[in-house]
Amino acid sequence: MDAHLHLWDTDVLTYDWLEGPLLRSFGPDELDVALRDAPDDECGFVFVQAECAPEQAVAEVDWVSSLADRVPLRGVVARAPLEDPAATDIVLAAYTERPLVVGVRRLLQSEPEGFCLRPGFLRSAQAVAATGLTFDACVRWAQLPDVVALADALPGLRIVLDHLGKPEVGSPQAADPADGTPWAESLRDLAQRPNVVCKLSGLPAESAGEWSDAQVRPFLDVALDAFGPDRLLFGSDWPVSGPFGRWLATVTAWLDDRVGPRGHHAVLRENAERVYRLR
Repeated sequence: MDAHLHLWDTDVLTYDWLEGPLLRSFGPDELDVALRDAPDDECGFVFVQAECAPEQAVAEVDWVSSLADRVPLRGVVARAPLEDPAATDIVLAAYTERPLVVGVRRLLQSEPEGFCLRPGFLRSAQAVAATGLTFDACVRWAQLPDVVALADALPGLRIVLDHLGKPEVGSPQAADPADGTPWAESLRDLAQRPNVVCKLSGLPAESAGEWSDAQVRPFLDVALDAFGPDRLLFGSDWPVSGPFGRWLATVTAWLDDRVGPRGHHAVLRENAERVYRLR
């Protein structure tokens, strides 16, 4: 189970952030190619909004849902304008009519400190919790204290931390360990909140595309120590991170070394099904 897949078609929707090798469409055909070096066992995906133009959020859900006959989608994490409670109510009403929607995301990584703690955002997040949807928190590591405060303010909100909080992975030659850093301390603090889980995703992108197993394993170790195997979810973050098969192999081999068969299955499948309440 891949709990963090992106797809986009630049002929269908508008993505102002795309640049470089990502400035093209990534749909079912491209995913088929990416999966050639992945294991052949049955796979399912949770699509996570790819930050198209905000007014296209519902259209993005409809577009990706239309691909369900070619991509084994299990759920969709859709964009929601949580800073605007009235607009959030409108999209949440639309999402209740779209059964694949299992959660929402409002990117926080480029927002100022305290953005997700403003009264309007908290009202919207409470509405998300009331619908039974999750909230994916995509932040940089220095913003982790805000996620701690959000989890404390709304203990009924299920929060999924994307990409381990985007630590500074560095280069494959980096000597600084992951443990003992402010990121590790903040991640452990966040893990004390029972309504938060963490995705093992996004580290290749944080390394600017050059990474090694030895380089990323210390970060995975910190997450395992903090959250335990029952609160970690595998995510590819494809195509932003990759290659798909290499990241899956890296996490799988690490799990083989660190947890037993039950924990292995939990991280790679069961936890995503439980957290996102997948049908």
